[in-house]
Amino acid sequence: MLSVLLATAGAVMSIKNFNNAFNNHHQRLGVALYGIIWLQALTGVVRPWRGCKGRSAWFLAHWLLGSVVCILGVISIYTGLGAYHEKTSRSTKVWAIAFTAEMSVIVFIYLFQDKWVHIQKQGVILGNEPVRPTEEHVSATDEMKQKESASENC
Repeated sequence: MLSVLLATAGAVMSIKNFNNAFNNHHQRLGVALYGIIWLQALTGVVRPWRGCKGRSAWFLAHWLLGSVVCILGVISIYTGLGAYHEKTSRSTKVWAIAFTAEMSVIVFIYLFQDKWVHIQKQGVILGNEPVRPTEEHVSATDEMKQKESASENC
């Protein structure tokens, strides 16, 4: 909800303070993003309960809208930097490099978080050594296997 409110505040400020001829890609993308952000919020409000028929379709639509917002948002930053450069003739290379570095870090963290549990289980983080079973551990494991096989036979 905070994102919708901030986007609405940004849209109001843009309409009040800037020339909105919608003659460049950044302005058109902004309008499309604004509409998709509100559509995303509305799909969140009408979310079906788990187990309902339409839940899978809703999830796919909500996920796709969220992904589209993220991708168009990134594209909008670069087109905005281009529009700023055209209007002011000032260089935007530093801003483009800074934003690219920021996005690279975010993507790295996003992809890394999925693998973090796997890496921890491997015992390679922070010098953790893999656990070697002791005699007590082996005998306890054997007892558990025997109990499981006995219960499976029942």
